[in-house]
Amino acid sequence: MAGSGFSQKAVDVKNSGIYEYGFSFKPTVTGKINALIVKIPDVNAALRITLWDAATKTVIKSETINVPTANVTVEKTITSIALTKDKEYFFTVNSDDWINRTKTDGSATTYPIVAGNITITGYAFVSSTAAETIFPTNARNTYYAGDITFKFQQTQ
Repeated sequence: MAGSGFSQKAVDVKNSGIYEYGFSFKPTVTGKINALIVKIPDVNAALRITLWDAATKTVIKSETINVPTANVTVEKTITSIALTKDKEYFFTVNSDDWINRTKTDGSATTYPIVAGNITITGYAFVSSTAAETIFPTNARNTYYAGDITFKFQQTQ
């Protein structure tokens, strides 16, 4: 999401209601996700990260990550998840903590954003609970909540 320009201003938001939030994307090559990476401004022993099929709005895989220290990047190696070239996915986290990123002037960004072999197609969120996994439906282009990402390896 660095290409969005939203890294100009970052504000830590803690304990502010639980949301499922993240970004939609398409790989431009066939590949796999090998690790999940997250940074939030609070401790969370059971932070849930989910990969969705964007077309069907169904869960492909959810993983739980222990975040033992606030504002420290945590990486978790996972069993690889295969991704299909040009298929749209959604990558979300379920949390009441996030780093809110905007542009200094408050302007919007334009999607898609190309980042190597990944094309980010948008950002969205939805109010949730810790027990629910709900597909995000509230799209926004004036900010994003982060920081979540993954390690992607091209396989073809």
